[in-house]
Amino acid sequence: MHGLKRALAAIWRLILPYVTARETGELTVPLIGRIRMQERWIGIGLFISLILISLFQVGLNVRLSYFSRDLYNALQEMDAGAFWHQLLLVFSPLAAVWIGVAILSIVVQYIFDIRWRAWLTRRYIDNWLAGGAHYKMQLSGVDADNPDQRIAEDINLFIVGTRSLSLGLLTQVATLASFAAILWSLSVNFTLPGTDIAVPGLLLWVALIYAVLGTWLTHVIGRRLIGLNFAQQRYEADFRFSLARLREYGEQVALLSGENAEREQLGGKFRRVIDNYMAILSRQKKLTLFTASFFQASVVIPYLFVAPYLFARKVTLGQMMQTVDAFSRVQDALTFFVSAYSTVADYKAVVDRLSSFEQAIEATRRREREPGPRPALDQPERPASPHDGIVISNVDLRVPSGRTVLSIPSLVLNRGERALVTGRSGIGKSTLFRAVAGIWPFGAGTVALPEGARVMLLPQRPYIPIGTLRAAAAYPATGDLYSTDEVARALEAVHLGHLIPHLDDEGLWGLTLSLGEQQRVAIARALLAKPDWLLLDEATAALDEPTEAAIYTLLREKLPQTTVVSIGHRSTLDAFHDRRIELVATGVGKDAALTHS
Repeated sequence: MHGLKRALAAIWRLILPYVTARETGELTVPLIGRIRMQERWIGIGLFISLILISLFQVGLNVRLSYFSRDLYNALQEMDAGAFWHQLLLVFSPLAAVWIGVAILSIVVQYIFDIRWRAWLTRRYIDNWLAGGAHYKMQLSGVDADNPDQRIAEDINLFIVGTRSLSLGLLTQVATLASFAAILWSLSVNFTLPGTDIAVPGLLLWVALIYAVLGTWLTHVIGRRLIGLNFAQQRYEADFRFSLARLREYGEQVALLSGENAEREQLGGKFRRVIDNYMAILSRQKKLTLFTASFFQASVVIPYLFVAPYLFARKVTLGQMMQTVDAFSRVQDALTFFVSAYSTVADYKAVVDRLSSFEQAIEATRRREREPGPRPALDQPERPASPHDGIVISNVDLRVPSGRTVLSIPSLVLNRGERALVTGRSGIGKSTLFRAVAGIWPFGAGTVALPEGARVMLLPQRPYIPIGTLRAAAAYPATGDLYSTDEVARALEAVHLGHLIPHLDDEGLWGLTLSLGEQQRVAIARALLAKPDWLLLDEATAALDEPTEAAIYTLLREKLPQTTVVSIGHRSTLDAFHDRRIELVATGVGKDAALTHS
């Protein structure tokens, strides 16, 4: 019972944001037109419509049970007129209404699903991206594997599962209430087989006992499916992600002749998929053996009780068939979770994955200082700087394991100067830049930036989104923020003029362009964005020295108001900077001005 309460609470936490959403949405209703109201009321209205449709369908089933009784009675009495009356004037209109209602139900279901999915997807993406949570989750080791799958697939599975299971349960409750009354009235005078002991509503009690026993045994046999289905989704996502990574780094794999290693790695991940799949199959066989036997036996039970009354001419054929139908309906309603157990197991796994994803985001966002197996997610404070420079005071930067990698008692990066940050590999240069950019979550101290300063950090391997080259050059802004001439001039300036005819070509530019070309696209972004502070984390390391020199000259000419701070190892970079800052294990080492002729 406690586990059920926990599961229901988790489901409600996932549903609650949508039913309390305040955003305004639009919906086009036939014969009415376009309406505008809060999205929650649109979603609630659609779901209520589905409930009313489901209840109407239950009512149609009840009416069809009486049609079935009268049709079989007409056959028993050889009454042709009554037979054709039932078939043409009763069944045909009911069937036409049933078809129309079924089509309406499908339309409303699809509209409801896609609206809720669109809203929930936007919410999850916003939460995942806000405050750099997507990045910090990876660093902190919070358990939330394959967020792409959770957003792209699990949200859809959750919505469809919630709608189908809740409506299914409601429909079965209404069916139980409707047909239980019919079954009670039809078996009100039945006696226990072989005795004269009358048991009012005998078949209803038989259906109830049979269903309770079947539901309990189904849960005992199938409960392991929940954990197995959870694991299956994870293994499938891991395998799919590895394939995507192989495609992304196909050139590097080919250059190193790493196909055998990749084959071994992919084989290992796929073996997990197969092994878990076979475990699911083994458990599913046992569950299916029981449920199939259970439902086949339930077909015979009403006949065993009613047939003797038919042979004794105490009931008509129509009454017998209506009793069998009512027993079947009641039995289906009572054994809803028996027939839907596999679906429920899948659904529970999806709920667990979405819940753990939300918890991982929340845990990452909280800046906990409590001791534990993982370091607290904390970072240097970022107050406004007292002057135009960036002031770094008493900063300790740590790696995810908790080890301090860099301590800086005091460092000022003055506006307008061009500073070169050096130091051995692993000393913390890139970590320092990420702390200045405000995304490194492990540290303490103060990094004060000028009020309203716009900071842009270009890493050694820039991110090139899938899409048009125009969008790649404008990133992180949208592609339509800059005119074609502006984008073309920026690409021409970084010696990528040959790509200008392909601005609107869609493609995997991250694979098509060399690393040097990708770095120049990133420089073009800086030319378009014109940040106040430009941090270059070996952002020109893939360029030859003449091209690198041309890029630094270009930055000085095109971005005279931008302060450039670079990380680099080449001695040739001294010529383009006014100051060298060397980092050592205990913090800032030599800090010298560079003079150039």
